[in-house]
Amino acid sequence: MDVEAKPIPDERPLTAAEYQLARWMLEHGGPEAQGFLPQLDLAHVVSRCPCGCASIDFEVAGYPRPAGGLRVLGDFIYGGENDLSGAFIFERDGVLAGIEVYGLAGDAPKTLPQPDNLRPFNASPAA
Repeated sequence: MDVEAKPIPDERPLTAAEYQLARWMLEHGGPEAQGFLPQLDLAHVVSRCPCGCASIDFEVAGYPRPAGGLRVLGDFIYGGENDLSGAFIFERDGVLAGIEVYGLAGDAPKTLPQPDNLRPFNASPAA
């Protein structure tokens, strides 16, 4: 029987690195992304991905728990041909909801990228 894995609870404030990454992704994301910057100051981590990758889910104080389908606010890639990965920041029903990382040339990364390693998703891999 195939059972869908549930997120691992991890209730805590964002680390400085997570906050910096989320802020950068919102500042460099799509046209509506910067509108979510005020929510970032009220966000905290509530869970992480059960696969062991670095993806995290947020809740935002004073807002309903994010639910429903996700909408990508900023989509980026990082790495080169052998370790190409992606990262996006997303919202659900108008509430900032998390950062997702995924592997394009292998497994999903176990750590979040540094902002200076990100480039727009449609950019070519680093040489």
